[in-house]
Amino acid sequence: MAFPADQPGFGASLLVACLIRVPSEVVKQRAQVSAASGTFHIFSNILYQEGIQGLYRGYKSTVLREIPFSLVQFPLWEALKALWSRKQDHVVDSWQSAVCGAFAGGFAAAVTTPLDVAKTRIMLAKVGSHTASGNVLSALLEVWKTQGISGLFAGVIPRMAAISLGGFIFLGAYDQTRSLLF
Repeated sequence: MAFPADQPGFGASLLVACLIRVPSEVVKQRAQVSAASGTFHIFSNILYQEGIQGLYRGYKSTVLREIPFSLVQFPLWEALKALWSRKQDHVVDSWQSAVCGAFAGGFAAAVTTPLDVAKTRIMLAKVGSHTASGNVLSALLEVWKTQGISGLFAGVIPRMAAISLGGFIFLGAYDQTRSLLF
């Protein structure tokens, strides 16, 4: 069975999605660390201080996180559904697909957390700093040197929880919709 990452244009759609996701993520993250400023003020400051490229700081690191995430999540989701189907001798129901999606999303979130940490550091770095240059490997090495393994996996539990919930909802709904249409 084909999974979404196998579909033609999946990579291009991921790149386009990041064109929308990254600016909103940059503004959101900066708002979270400077709660005294409003969203429009933060957006305006980014444009004034860094130009349009400031809104896209972290674009490469976001793509470098999304690709391995998808390459883990979708095949694992399909493998879990296939295993469950074999165990019960029939195709999984939508709710079972949703459970598989939750596990797959949570696992993919856990293993890609270091890339998410690097992305966040790049997006929040001071203008002109080495980290702000967007080098993911440098950001990962800096976290490793200063905080070790715990720094690379900072926020892993809430990330897994949120993405597991999303995997449950979206992949379950995807399978339900697919079964209704085909």
